[in-house]
Amino acid sequence: MEIRPAWPRRFRMRKYFLLMLVRDLGWWLLGSTPLECGAAWLRRYCTLQLRRPVRQEESARLIRVSSSSHPIVQGWIVAEAPYSLPGRSAQYDKASTAAMLDIRARGGAGRKHVDWLCDEGTRVGCDYAGVVEEVGSKVTKPFSKGDRVAGFAHGGNVVYKEDGAFGEYITAKGDLQIKIPDNLSFEEASTLGVGVTTVGQGLYQSLKLPLPDKPTSEKTYLLIYGGSTATGSLAIQFAKLSGLTVAVTCSPRNFDYCKSLGADAAFDYNSPTCAKDIQEWSQDSIVHVFDCISEGDSPKIAVAAMSTTTGGVYSTLLPVPEEEVKALNAKVEYRSTLGYTVIGESFRFGPNEVPARPADLEFGKMFWEVARALLEQGKVKVHRPSVNKFGKGFEGILKGMDEMRQGKVSGEKLVFTL
Repeated sequence: MEIRPAWPRRFRMRKYFLLMLVRDLGWWLLGSTPLECGAAWLRRYCTLQLRRPVRQEESARLIRVSSSSHPIVQGWIVAEAPYSLPGRSAQYDKASTAAMLDIRARGGAGRKHVDWLCDEGTRVGCDYAGVVEEVGSKVTKPFSKGDRVAGFAHGGNVVYKEDGAFGEYITAKGDLQIKIPDNLSFEEASTLGVGVTTVGQGLYQSLKLPLPDKPTSEKTYLLIYGGSTATGSLAIQFAKLSGLTVAVTCSPRNFDYCKSLGADAAFDYNSPTCAKDIQEWSQDSIVHVFDCISEGDSPKIAVAAMSTTTGGVYSTLLPVPEEEVKALNAKVEYRSTLGYTVIGESFRFGPNEVPARPADLEFGKMFWEVARALLEQGKVKVHRPSVNKFGKGFEGILKGMDEMRQGKVSGEKLVFTL
């Protein structure tokens, strides 16, 4: 088996940069967009890779989109891909027997992104837990080989298709990862990626609520629509640590669960009087709403529950037509977040090119450390994981994704071991 020769370091670096320049010029000449070329260069120097350097003949298993014919992707495949040589300043994670892969429990944005917005060959998955194999030179956090880590990966990234968490070895933005606290298992830590990211963006960037380390002393109402979801369960706990009075919607079977996390009141979203009941309970004082569902009847119920006198801010995880919000309550301001902006890089989402948002990356770096401290102190509990419910490994993941697509998964976070 051929192994690369040990060239002198200075010569290796010059040779490397020359080869990269030639390669990127080739991409451009072959039709890659400036966005794609720019993203490749940015990621080479500003991200973190969690994978070991290996011989070029080796490969690892992963999950890719197998077809992109619209309106729905026909399926996914378990594929093999060669390890890329460590050139990007990223971090490599080994996600094998000990590490876990996670699927968003409700389906929502994760399922829709795969079904509607991913090109063929795109690696999927956003949540993971694993072990550091290699750390890029631009990573600012003190990671070392062998560290247990968890975090967020940009699954379904059509600009850089090798991103994504569902693989034996993955590349992740290093400064958006955390060392797993000793009181958490791999299974538990693998549930955090999307939840922590979207809670930070929704509650604190979009709704501009006080952070947990500076809780408010004023009575401030917050409605979390979808309190029993993976994101909602985390949002309840963070909101209570921020000093808020929290109402949630969920099914009656999850009332006790949400209240055990700190919710002050729970309401059945299937009730025809749900919005009215919330208004009466809050005395028409709901001015902040975090919608973890963002589809179906959720905009109608959530906005109708908001204050009729002062309106407020309604924040979603999926786009909702603003005119629909205004028709329900003209005093309500609509905002929406998209978890992938936390990466701090340009990307494509459907037909739209989303510009890089460096401020989101800086906020994400800060908020993930806030979350790590609260997890370590036991002040925040992870959403209840369901481990290998449909079998271990990639076959279990594929089955779980299909079950979510059919709406058969609720109130749990699917976790699969590799």
